[in-house]
Amino acid sequence: MNNKITSIIQASIDVKQQLLQNETIKQTIADCVNIIVTAFNNGNKVLFCGNGGSAADAQHLAAEFSGRFYIDRKALPAEALHCNTSYLTAVGNDYSYDVIYARLLDGIGNAGDVIIGLSTSGNSANIIKAFEVAKNKNITTIGFTGETGGKMKDLCNYLINVPSKDTPRIQESHILLGHIICQLVEEQLF
Repeated sequence: MNNKITSIIQASIDVKQQLLQNETIKQTIADCVNIIVTAFNNGNKVLFCGNGGSAADAQHLAAEFSGRFYIDRKALPAEALHCNTSYLTAVGNDYSYDVIYARLLDGIGNAGDVIIGLSTSGNSANIIKAFEVAKNKNITTIGFTGETGGKMKDLCNYLINVPSKDTPRIQESHILLGHIICQLVEEQLF
């Protein structure tokens, strides 16, 4: 069992080593920091969405902005779109689970906002539909995906595609990269 544990830890390190050497992803992270800082400075908000573990990660990262990261400071307007279970179950039941994020974004999203969608495959239908709404409303789209970017790739203003096809390794990297963005945004703002 110790060999298996070592193997899993090494697989996670290997993906992060690839990130460390990927200048494109590092530049995309820097660009995302600038876009988010600009959005907050202009009075806009950052919205997050995901499914399953990625929904938990979306909620976690939203809380880093709306709560705090390292600095004791004012709250920033950030929220995960799946936190209202009455809304989710009503829209999922009355319309379709595929429109849960698109419908809410159409209602509360404004030009200049940012939406961050987390999908390891890049093929989550509800995030794709939300990104389509975002394009129509001049909302910046940031996609956190796995290696290929999936169908989200063509809808992202900024794509952070972790170089892996393994869901747990992708999610671990999403949190790492999300934390980097949160730290740098906070440092630039405060």
